[in-house]
Amino acid sequence: MSIVDNRKASHDYFIEERYEAGIALEGWEVKSIRAGRAQIADAYVIVKGAELFLFGAHVSPLPTVSTHFTPEPTRTRKLLMRAEEIKRLIGKVEQRGYSLVPLNLHYAKGRIKLDVALAKGKQQHDKRSDQREREWNREKQRLLRSR
Repeated sequence: MSIVDNRKASHDYFIEERYEAGIALEGWEVKSIRAGRAQIADAYVIVKGAELFLFGAHVSPLPTVSTHFTPEPTRTRKLLMRAEEIKRLIGKVEQRGYSLVPLNLHYAKGRIKLDVALAKGKQQHDKRSDQREREWNREKQRLLRSR
């Protein structure tokens, strides 16, 4: 079941491969995400050493968070994946010019997971051609329905 989608990712990138990663979260973050107070539109994944980290994901704290604790909504969160997958991703990102983009925050067996995509950036003309194709498909559907 999906919690939050990054719709901007498919517009800005060619999605090559998808991976599922766990996220190291604190208790208040889990509660906030379950309440639907998360955003990953401006988030990105970065490689540090042999680990992956999620930057820019915003998890708004609930108003019931403890008064003596100051939550940080955009803190860096570690992504949890198998070592072989991380090595494969690091190799492709460093050598071939790919980016790691968060696509979707969802539940899997009661846990919160993140879909991470290995993606290449789109040029402006690629975005325009995709938009033209989308509009043409809509027009085709309208014409077929009107018959």
